[in-house]
Amino acid sequence: MNRNKYIKRESYLNKLIIRRDNGEVKIITGSRRCGKSWLLSHIYKDYLLEQGISSDNIIMLDFDRDDDKYDFDILDSKAVKEHIYSRIKNENENYYVFLDEIQELDNFERLVNGLNSHDNIDVYVTGSNSRFLSHDIRTIFRGRGDEIRVFPLSFREFCQEAGDVREAWMIYSTFGGMPRLLHYHDNEQKINYLQNLWEKTYLDDVVERNNVRNELAISRLATSLCSSIGSLTNPARIANTLESVQKMKIDSKTVSSYIDYLENAFLFESAERYDVKGRRYYETNKKYYCIDIGLRNARLNFRQQEPTHIMENVLYNHLRVLGYLVDVGIVESRETKNGKTSYSQREIDFIANKGSLRYYIQSAYSISSEEKREQELASLLKISDSFKKIVVVGDEIMPYSDDNGIYFTGLFDFLLKDDWQ
Repeated sequence: MNRNKYIKRESYLNKLIIRRDNGEVKIITGSRRCGKSWLLSHIYKDYLLEQGISSDNIIMLDFDRDDDKYDFDILDSKAVKEHIYSRIKNENENYYVFLDEIQELDNFERLVNGLNSHDNIDVYVTGSNSRFLSHDIRTIFRGRGDEIRVFPLSFREFCQEAGDVREAWMIYSTFGGMPRLLHYHDNEQKINYLQNLWEKTYLDDVVERNNVRNELAISRLATSLCSSIGSLTNPARIANTLESVQKMKIDSKTVSSYIDYLENAFLFESAERYDVKGRRYYETNKKYYCIDIGLRNARLNFRQQEPTHIMENVLYNHLRVLGYLVDVGIVESRETKNGKTSYSQREIDFIANKGSLRYYIQSAYSISSEEKREQELASLLKISDSFKKIVVVGDEIMPYSDDNGIYFTGLFDFLLKDDWQ
């Protein structure tokens, strides 16, 4: 990539800047090839150089390389430690240590914690598996770890390299936002790259790291999850589908483990169902979303191009990029009609929470009739609290609020903003 043309990824850069020299290990997590390494080795490094830091004081090691770049064994903890400390010449100067895909190094915790104990060493590590999930960080780094989650390019970031927003959407909704795709201008190259990511990088890594015996099963499970994005499901239902459609016998416990492996590799995320009025989570059934819509489409050989599901997945990812925790909302109610009382559950596509902020969001690709409009609004109208309620439509519209205070906005307007007050 032309370094003068790369997408700066300012939101992630700003997160690194405000954490600089804070005494904590900065842990950059995310799927492989989503841009973690480039963020550190180019974007953040360029920032440090602009701030007057000498290149000699920036020490970068990549543990995911098989070449002979280094004159020592990059996977030998002792040799790595000796190399790093040999580069630190002056205790009165600050040093910045970047350790890329650190999970490949055995006993990395001791090395990282040792480096972080020095006041003049600022440590940054990247990782692409579950050992770097939030609930493990306190243990691994003795309570001094600070996680920054990196996602593939958002639609807003992608538009920095595109002209017309409609044309950008056509490309993005098909091929997604894996940064490497900016190199390619031929669709065949993009397709091959995304499909090779699945076969040569992601699935191989998941199988090897988790000692998966049934490689075919986890491969078909990944395909099944991509096919059913935005649909409520559970391991038992998926196991039944694999048996009936794929003629593959697999128990629900194994399916559950395999889903965990795929989530821990940052390839999928799940959204739990939340009872808005009862303020509780349901233990059964979740929705799964692929971390990048292009990866989802490639896994299905670009066959299932349903605009409603694609839009919903992209909206979910956008909310996660902005740092929201996302649930599926359930509104339970009793309704009396013609003297008969009935019990109903209505769904809200997303409940997005971040600190004191909350949004209720419906994804409505098209509101082509009054009946469809009433259907999309039904669950939102049952909510009595004061948090903002939003309907995102696939058409380009001028944003407005109706008489019930529900905010309507177009897809592009929603994706190009980070708040909707």
